Amino acid sequence: AASPRSSFPPSPLWALPEELLLLICSYLDTQALGRLGQVCRRLRFLSSRDLLWRRIARGCLNSGFTQLGTDLASGIPVKERVKVSQNWRHGRCRRETVLKWKCKQVLMPWMELDGEYLYLSQAENIQAYRLCPDGAGLQRHPQALFSGHQEDVCRFVLVNSHIVSGGGDGNIVLHKIHGSYSVKFSAHEQEVNCVDFQGGLIVSGSRDRTAKVWSLSVGRVGQCLHTVQTEDRVWSIAISPLLSSFVTGTACCGHTSPLRIWDLESGQLLTCLGTDFHRGAGVLDVFYETPSLLLSCGYDTYIRYWDIRTSTRKCVQEWEEPHDSALYCIRSDKNHMIASGSSYYGVVRLWDKRQTRCLQSFHLSSPTSSPVYCLRFSTTHLYAALASALHVLDFTAP
Repeated sequence: AASPRSSFPPSPLWALPEELLLLICSYLDTQALGRLGQVCRRLRFLSSRDLLWRRIARGCLNSGFTQLGTDLASGIPVKERVKVSQNWRHGRCRRETVLKWKCKQVLMPWMELDGEYLYLSQAENIQAYRLCPDGAGLQRHPQALFSGHQEDVCRFVLVNSHIVSGGGDGNIVLHKIHGSYSVKFSAHEQEVNCVDFQGGLIVSGSRDRTAKVWSLSVGRVGQCLHTVQTEDRVWSIAISPLLSSFVTGTACCGHTSPLRIWDLESGQLLTCLGTDFHRGAGVLDVFYETPSLLLSCGYDTYIRYWDIRTSTRKCVQEWEEPHDSALYCIRSDKNHMIASGSSYYGVVRLWDKRQTRCLQSFHLSSPTSSPVYCLRFSTTHLYAALASALHVLDFTAP
């Protein structure tokens, strides 16, 4: 006698409508989705859909998704980003030195990433290098050069196809990337340590113990709107994403908090962040993730995470550099990952906000010692600028 099961026609799971299959697959984890893709061609296609991997990616490190779910790398399949994210978590990468500075003097380079180009300051110039197709290396010769300073560029920002730089000569220079338009004006009595540019306004901070707000509107280009007396050397500055305020990070040589937020329209002090900073615990870099979430780092060896909605007296999280080194620069993926650059031996560290200890560390200048002056990263590569060279970590290689 035939088995009762044989009287029913075969009805495989993958014969269901696609909407039901996607709903079922949405409950699977990374491993299960990978195995499902090995069953047949249709399920391989189905299990690779961005819709299924987006939920997983939002919990990964540096997968291109912010805390709010915004996709910052929409041109790359989400499944591939999740795979590369595992390399970031486990520190699997290929290291390469892609540029070495020709001049013998010690440089403090700064850089920005923009699509297919990396912009790098070297002495008094900013050079634009095209990234190689694999993203790891740079073309040997720069595609463009932006000049105008008489002394070294201290820092610069790249916003809306414009470069705004501050230099040791006390000047601010504005370049339009695609064109010959440029503006230069005297800004401070001493070097311009930091600049930011948003919404037609430039903010700058200087060793002369002032921060200034500058207009770029038609007919008022280079006009100073406000001068803020910080009573301390300004090392870092950033405009809030809401374009309503800006934060300054100062040297902390007095008794005032080194982190202060100022009104962008009036130049008035809005609030001070923190109460327990030690003398000399200057803030070297600040980074807004959202209008209310802010990261800071500096000489006191801590990364601090501020939520100004909850408290201005105490940060909501902090991480200590394990080797008691000053932290020169910081960036985050606006979700779970933080990358920091230390003052000794070119140490780059990766942090997971959900953990208290450092996740991974990379020594880029051993046995000689050099600070990491600036770092930037995409979903696949991290670039670190040291005193003598530019290094890249390629997380697609393993």
